[in-house]
Amino acid sequence: MRTTPAQAAAVEQSIWTVADLIEACGEMNLDGLFKLDAAKGAATYEPLSSVWQRNDEELLEAMFTFYATIPPEPILDATHNAGRFWKGSAREVVSMDIDPRHKPMIVADNRLMTGVQSKRFGAVIYDPPHVGPQGRDKSRKRFDVDFGATMACGKEHGWSLSYLYPPFLAQAKRVLKPDGLLLAKITDMVNNHKSRWAHCDFMRMAQEAGFTICDLIVKVRVGPMMSNKWKEAHHARKRHCFWIVCRNGDCCERFRA
Repeated sequence: MRTTPAQAAAVEQSIWTVADLIEACGEMNLDGLFKLDAAKGAATYEPLSSVWQRNDEELLEAMFTFYATIPPEPILDATHNAGRFWKGSAREVVSMDIDPRHKPMIVADNRLMTGVQSKRFGAVIYDPPHVGPQGRDKSRKRFDVDFGATMACGKEHGWSLSYLYPPFLAQAKRVLKPDGLLLAKITDMVNNHKSRWAHCDFMRMAQEAGFTICDLIVKVRVGPMMSNKWKEAHHARKRHCFWIVCRNGDCCERFRA
């Protein structure tokens, strides 16, 4: 099929250089999209993978760089626990935890955030319990305390921990600045012989709370959790979780006002 001179001219006019794109987008944040190759003087594309096999600390930094349209600091870690995400980090992080033994800056229930100023934070980090108390006797164990597995998820809660999300989401939206990021680490679980799809619940509830769901990153760990007490399996042993990227605004893309 031959191309007419008019068609060729139209195609030529539609091809933009990187410089044209930057000029046209004005204040568009291109961090994480294009990287200048100093040796060649050209811009190269640098994507963020939707599957992450390194640690959470590195992923958080990558997400701040890739998604933030306003400075992410100060950052509220609403489920701080022992602060595993911030070992060696120079970020300005305000720690919140309901358990005073972890010595957070703010001792509070993240479903209430009593006394926390509205529109204060550029980012909120949320890593809620992924399982309920372990063991038949339901007594509090070291594992439960270390990993925050202290919240009930029995019949009265639909065998799920998703009831924790709506009150937290309302508070997260309140304390975030406009266009701030909510980064949530969510893991599905099996309870009462059925899969409980926590990441689906969280995304639906976040949207209902007024957030824009921007992305979903699968975080893979080296191996699944195992126990020598388990004798039979009916579900695939999970060795992944989800980091859900939400923006306190209407736009997924990295446009700046």
